[in-house]
Amino acid sequence: MRYISSFTFSPKTIRNTNVYPYNVFNPKAGQTIPLDRVTMLYGDNGSGKSTILNIIAYALGIIGAEHPKTFGTRDFFAEYVSECKTGRDFEDDDLRRVIPKASRLIKSEDILYEIKKVQQEAVLMEGHVYDRMKFGMTREEAAAYKTGDEMGKQLERIAFAQEKYSNGETALHVFEDHIQAAGLFLLDEPEVSLSPGNQLRVAKMIEEAARFHAAQFVISTHSPFVLGSLDGTIFDLNCAEIIPRAWYELENVRAYARFFLDRRNEFVI
Repeated sequence: MRYISSFTFSPKTIRNTNVYPYNVFNPKAGQTIPLDRVTMLYGDNGSGKSTILNIIAYALGIIGAEHPKTFGTRDFFAEYVSECKTGRDFEDDDLRRVIPKASRLIKSEDILYEIKKVQQEAVLMEGHVYDRMKFGMTREEAAAYKTGDEMGKQLERIAFAQEKYSNGETALHVFEDHIQAAGLFLLDEPEVSLSPGNQLRVAKMIEEAARFHAAQFVISTHSPFVLGSLDGTIFDLNCAEIIPRAWYELENVRAYARFFLDRRNEFVI
């Protein structure tokens, strides 16, 4: 299932190198990324992988989208989003109406936040209430929830879970909880804190959701295990032109290959 068939960068460019996100995407102005059931965005730090995911999420009202801080009176981020386009395979005046509610942007910092929570009641409470507010709880409801019996029970459950599971297991639980049924899932570096084996487990989870459960994925990643195991289309944002690339052509993957080839004699085949 494809909920969106393409993403087109704003055709507008701005010379000021400090204006975000125009300064990131000026070289790609007006170009289009065709989107597959599973699309992977590869590129160096600062190439705009995560920003593309956030722009899509923000434009479509997907949970997890964030509006960067605005400096001055002009909202360049909102302007840029309005100038980008998302294509679709079906006719509907409002694309937001046909994006399943399960859709979400899962950022690498979201996963790290879950992993790095310390065993302090205040931190646990704020993190739990923040999660609830993301799903629609009002500030008034949150204030009342903090003083209720249910909050105490939830804090005990969360503290126990954090003591029980490793970093990688916690990250796996995040994906298992959220990658469900039909939805458009935007994953920002899902390999964070995962061993190679668990990266392959997440890749299998993604593949099955895309194949059997009407899920679509746009993924930013550096991982050769994710890039090489998923049946999808890869775009290298380091290149000026948006064209598909094979996973073994990517510089990050080739760096891994060179590392192991240089040490081939240390392995018993």
